[in-house]
Amino acid sequence: MSTRSGPTRVVLFTGKGGVGKTTTAAAAAVHLADAGHRVALTSADPAHSLADALGVALSSDLQEVVPGLVAQQLDARQRLEEHWGEVREWLLDVFDWAGVRSVEAEELSVLPGLDDLVALLELQELGASGDHDVVVVDCGPTAETVRLLSLPELLGWYSDRFLGVSRRLHRLARPVLGRLTDLPLAGDAVFAAGVDLLDRIEAVRIALSDPATTSVRLVVQPEHMVLAEARRTWTSLSLFGYHVDGVVVNRVLPEDADAPFLSAWRATQARHLERIGTDFDPLPVFRADLADDELSGVDDLRRLAERTWAGTDPSARLVEGRPLRVEDTDDGPVLVVALPLAERDQLDVAVVGDELVVTLGALRRCLPLPWALRRRGVASARLVDGELRVSFTSTGNPTGATNGTPVGT
Repeated sequence: MSTRSGPTRVVLFTGKGGVGKTTTAAAAAVHLADAGHRVALTSADPAHSLADALGVALSSDLQEVVPGLVAQQLDARQRLEEHWGEVREWLLDVFDWAGVRSVEAEELSVLPGLDDLVALLELQELGASGDHDVVVVDCGPTAETVRLLSLPELLGWYSDRFLGVSRRLHRLARPVLGRLTDLPLAGDAVFAAGVDLLDRIEAVRIALSDPATTSVRLVVQPEHMVLAEARRTWTSLSLFGYHVDGVVVNRVLPEDADAPFLSAWRATQARHLERIGTDFDPLPVFRADLADDELSGVDDLRRLAERTWAGTDPSARLVEGRPLRVEDTDDGPVLVVALPLAERDQLDVAVVGDELVVTLGALRRCLPLPWALRRRGVASARLVDGELRVSFTSTGNPTGATNGTPVGT
């Protein structure tokens, strides 16, 4: 019997390739099922190693692995048929018109980035079904995870501006184009499918950016390059409004590993472990010692989970707080964006129309401003203790745009 009440929790595990995120995600899922939760385990990693970790064959359909746990590995082509059939059939007609052979057209209709889109749609279905207490997601490597989780907002931004206009222009132009060319034109069903797709992606964005619903866990090893990437990932995910609330450190040398040639390695790991506790504060850090054999199968995953979580519920919200909030101060409203470990020289802030545009290195997020802050100017932007604090003027901005606001300390 389920032990959880309330909305479905979503727990995402991500990390640099090879750090053990798949086994960590699978172990957490098995552990939660053993504790009485109804758990769905899915993969957003195109490499699809869940079946190897669990020691069972998996498909796109959910199947029971242990009592209380169902798991899947998604087939993008199959899900495209189910969720976006009208669009895919239109693409195939266009490729056929262009003289592309049927086999090549089939391949081209599976668009770049489709795995990300399919993973988001699957998360929406699993979370909305009511059949699961917890959805555990084995995400791709960190760069792919940032791309995946920024996709809903990016698609929403473009759809808000262009979809309605494109549909109206299409309706006006289709009769004329139909007399000038035999190119297959997208019909209303294609646009309707696109709108439905965007609506579902927006539902995913709302759920994943709610800390009460979703948590992201960083999986690392005590190594310099791995930790540097994890720090950047924490900052990037926070920029896009996702709640990172824990770090799992894998493959730590156990105390009884006393071979002489391991002493230097253990000393290096000790320095990194101390740095993890400092750099990722206030996130809790969970540690899993290096196993004496490779991990495969449910029994090995159970033992890994016992070593890792030590009485902690992996589905719980481990740290409070929100990545984005508005504070009322004596000097006026302040918009606060959590940006842990961000560096001031990477940041730029601008108000363009009704949006706050935050640029962090190569990443950019357009934040729709609350009504109370629209038509105001930016008084200051400061980076304080891992938070970007943007203060607004009390009077309206006559141009509605402030570009290139310097970020101070």
